Parts: sequence; C-alpha cells; structure tokens
Amino acid sequence: MYNHFEGKLSVKTPTYVVIDCGGVGYQFNISLHTFSQIPDSGSCKLFAHLAVREDALVLFGFADEAERELFRQLISVSGVGPGTARMILSSMSPTEIMQAIHTGNVAVLKSIKGIGEKSAQRIIIDLKGKFTAESSTTSTSVFSADNKMRDEALSALVMLGFAKNVAEKAIDRALKTEGNALSVEHLIKLALKNL
Repeated sequence: MYNHFEGKLSVKTPTYVVIDCGGVGYQFNISLHTFSQIPDSGSCKLFAHLAVREDALVLFGFADEAERELFRQLISVSGVGPGTARMILSSMSPTEIMQAIHTGNVAVLKSIKGIGEKSAQRIIIDLKGKFTAESSTTSTSVFSADNKMRDEALSALVMLGFAKNVAEKAIDRALKTEGNALSVEHLIKLALKNL
C-alpha cells in the first residue's frame, strides 16, 4: 500500500521514529539496524511496510529496501510475526541473518530472544534458497556513554516487551563488561544476549 515516506524527522528513538510529511506525523516501528542508518535530525526517507492487525494498523520503517525485503521474507514464515521479525533485525545485522540462513546455522538464530529451535529451523527451511552469503558493511553511530545512551537502550528494551528491572540489569552488565564506549545499538544487542 505504501512504498516510502520522506519528510522531516521529528522524533528518533531506538524502537520508533516519527516523520513529519506535509504536516502529518507518521510513526514507524524500526529495528536497531535502521536506527543506526538514519540521521539524528533533518530530512529522512524510510521504506514502509504496513502491518494490518485486528486492532491496529502498524507502520514499520526501514533505511533501505533490502532490509524491508528481509523483514517481509521473515514474516512470511509461519509463526514469525512483525514483532518477532523486528526483534531478529534488532539482534543481528541483515547480513548476519542472511548468512545464518544461507549456512543453516540454527544456533545463531536460536540466540535471538523469542526464537526457539523449531522456529529457527522453520526460518532456515523456508528461506534458505532465497539468500546468498553476500556481505555488506553496517555503520554504527557512537555516542558518549552518558545517561542518555543508557536511557535510550532501556526505553528500547521496555518497548520490545522486557520488564524494566530485568532490562536495567542486562544493560548494566553489558556496560560493566564492555565499558562506556558503545553505541546505543551495540549496547542493546549486548543486553539482548544477556536476557
């Protein structure tokens, strides 16, 4: 229904953004990969996917068409909904996901929160022939490790459905292990591994 939206970025968080298009603010759920690819302010273009649920219409936004296509491939697998697909895209880069599928690496997919062995096997079986072991580079934006970074990471994990106290412990553990020179995206990924 919608291909893309382009306008002024008015809100940016690790889990969603709001783009002002002609005076109308559209909220998009995004992955951490998209979060790291889009600017912090100014003009922004997102490729869109509209998920229709019984109780809501939910927009998902992607920095590029390749990530949107991967998202659509993931939600085509039985038992993988838009929320789970976003969790997958937030836990690993699109390249890592495609390589795991291409090589049949069940253990890598199982390491993602909410993906069990059967789901990982189903994803590999359904999508294996659709990806090659291609690689691309992913840029991450690095912030100074202050409370803002910790708060953004915590907010993202709470929005993804984790209890606040559990998410705080996971974030603190990641900061203690890795130090303060982390991007928000990397901090969230490390915290997801601790959950």
